[in-house]
Amino acid sequence: MDMNEIKEIFFQECEEQLAELESGLLKLNDGDRDPETVNAVFRAVHSIKGGAGAFGLDDLVSFAHVFETTLDCVRSNRLDPGPEVLKVMLKSADVLADLTNAARDGGSVDEARSRQLIKELEALANGEVPQSSAAPAEPAAKPVAAAAPPPVNDEGFQPVAFSFDDFDAAEEPPLMDMPTYEIVFKPKSDLYAKGNEATLLLRDLSRLGEMSIHCDMGALPTLDRLSPESAYFFWKISLKTDKGEDAIRTVFEFAEWDCELEISFIEDEVGQSGEDLPMQPVPFDLSILDDEPAISVGVVEEEEQLASRQQDRDAAVAAAATASNVLQMAQSATRAPAEKAAPAASAAAQSAAAQQAAASAATPTIRVDLDRVDRLINLVGELVINQAMLSQSVVENDTNGTSSINMGLEELQQLTREIQDSVMAIRAQPVKPVFQRMSRIVREIADMTGKSVRLITEGENTEVDKTVIDKLAEPLTHMIRNAVDHGLETPEKRLAAGKSAEGTVRLTAKHRSGRIVIELADDGAGINREKVRQKAIDNDLIAADANLSDEEIDNLIFHAGFSTADKISDISGRGVGMDVVKRSIQALGGRINISSKPGHGSVFTMSLPLTLAVLDGMVVTVANQTLVVPLTAIVETLQPEAAAIHSFGSNQRLISIRNSFCPLVDVGRILNFRAIQANPVEGVALLVESEGGGQRALMVDAIQGQRQVVIKSLEANYTHVPGIAAATILGDGRVALILDVDAIVAASRGHSLKPEMSLAAAG
Repeated sequence: MDMNEIKEIFFQECEEQLAELESGLLKLNDGDRDPETVNAVFRAVHSIKGGAGAFGLDDLVSFAHVFETTLDCVRSNRLDPGPEVLKVMLKSADVLADLTNAARDGGSVDEARSRQLIKELEALANGEVPQSSAAPAEPAAKPVAAAAPPPVNDEGFQPVAFSFDDFDAAEEPPLMDMPTYEIVFKPKSDLYAKGNEATLLLRDLSRLGEMSIHCDMGALPTLDRLSPESAYFFWKISLKTDKGEDAIRTVFEFAEWDCELEISFIEDEVGQSGEDLPMQPVPFDLSILDDEPAISVGVVEEEEQLASRQQDRDAAVAAAATASNVLQMAQSATRAPAEKAAPAASAAAQSAAAQQAAASAATPTIRVDLDRVDRLINLVGELVINQAMLSQSVVENDTNGTSSINMGLEELQQLTREIQDSVMAIRAQPVKPVFQRMSRIVREIADMTGKSVRLITEGENTEVDKTVIDKLAEPLTHMIRNAVDHGLETPEKRLAAGKSAEGTVRLTAKHRSGRIVIELADDGAGINREKVRQKAIDNDLIAADANLSDEEIDNLIFHAGFSTADKISDISGRGVGMDVVKRSIQALGGRINISSKPGHGSVFTMSLPLTLAVLDGMVVTVANQTLVVPLTAIVETLQPEAAAIHSFGSNQRLISIRNSFCPLVDVGRILNFRAIQANPVEGVALLVESEGGGQRALMVDAIQGQRQVVIKSLEANYTHVPGIAAATILGDGRVALILDVDAIVAASRGHSLKPEMSLAAAG
């Protein structure tokens, strides 16, 4: 693996760390004060800084270092993460993301903004908290501390209250069964050059357990030979911890290449179980402790004997000390009550079980290039088509239906379905990354407009095909900008209307009828329909005397070049927002609806397919044409009877279903496959349910069967056709069109399809 591949992996990990950073800061902003949340935020910035230092990304390292220092103040409870503090940190997270993107793509960032945020972060680290985030001062009329001084007797004695419970707590015996590790940490000069600090690493190491440390300064040269860019100190550390060696190495994760690290496990003298230990004899000769000097012959022999005697005496003293220590520890273990040993052993077992469960819960993952997944999905699609062709060929040439070939084909069909489901699950991803990206858009637009906005997200873990997720960012961005700029009022107007000064934008995602539904709601003023109508008249979009419903007026905002802004700004006014939204949603095979109530806000609802690859459909025949109706839209099928058909108006018909009436829609007439309506009794009715349109009975000539089909985009290969969502290839090689059920239902309600774009029957 070359350096470019390693760098690409680093940037992929940066995206994950930035998402973790954004998520943690938003939790803190919502009032979450869990220390693990703070630690997760700190680790994200620390990881980005460490990796950036390894690749020499100085700008990223410098900013991340200041950011990390401020977060460390929060982690050590020296800085309260109030609203103003978190506002600075959220902006800093945005700049950190910009710096990461610039380092990856070679772009540039706003240096003035970066410098300003560095100053603000440094001020926070120095304790200069903005006034608005500081707690309000207590009124001067209520001095609590000075109101009741302690009484003093005649001799001037002032009693001091204390509790004996503190002494009992302080005399808890130390844990004797904690594993001990000896660590030698020798930094290299590159460690400091990349923005790491040995003191921060040592402090993180101390959080793992009880630590004793010794700094070796033996390599420190004289002042004239001292190099400020060199590393002379190294540390010898003894650490008692039950976290294991992996936790120790995690502390040095991004400094491992820039230091010499030695970790060794020291066997404990006392067993982990805490049972009584037998006394072990320690051999040594007590006679060497005798102070009587030996008779020597010659000065040289006397000196050698004295030296030897001194060494023996030192060894004896050390051995005696060792024996004493062993005796004391054995006696201590013997004196320990059994009732205390049992809870300790139980706690140790629970801790080990928890660590083992956590290790087993961590699902191993691999990184796969997206192009490989796309190729796999395309091959699965071709497999589905060929399986359908093979099945149809066998059916046409074998009428027996119980042959071994048919049984094998059924197994092949089931296996193909399982493969397709598994492959599609690989591409399914939660919408959380896209939703988190919208938080930054809200903050930026709120700052530009001077509004106070709160974004609430729901259903972030709703999964959808990655292709859909990749194309969701652009329409959601335009909709968020529109909601904050046009939908929400200024704080003054909101207060005057009896609302809170802070506006709310709610972004939700959920599954419904085999599709994903994304709603964007605001509690603003709603759509000003009079203003929209007048703007449409001024732009010659509608006639002055046009009679439009509220829904039709609301949909005027999707016209290209349409804007109700009084002046052009950096945010809006050019009319290139909502038309982009509609085109993007239609390109995904989706649709968008508006529901607005003046004075209460608006709701934009987007309905999108879960995948753009395959779907389950019912193959039907309409005027000798083969169509596919998505199975998720069908409620039931029924054979109409003459008594159940009722005429309504000049050309409308209703069908009675269980004492209720449902409009009957001739699909062939809507799509201009035939000039006159077909006889309902001779066909089949499909009861379908659409978004916002209620139930309709779609009239088709016959049902061929239910199949899984591969979606082929008409947008990419031809053009957008009203009433048609996509196309597919059938088992006999013919092309079949997939119905857009909602467009057909809308056409039946009076929104007719454009004649020039509707489909005419071929031959």
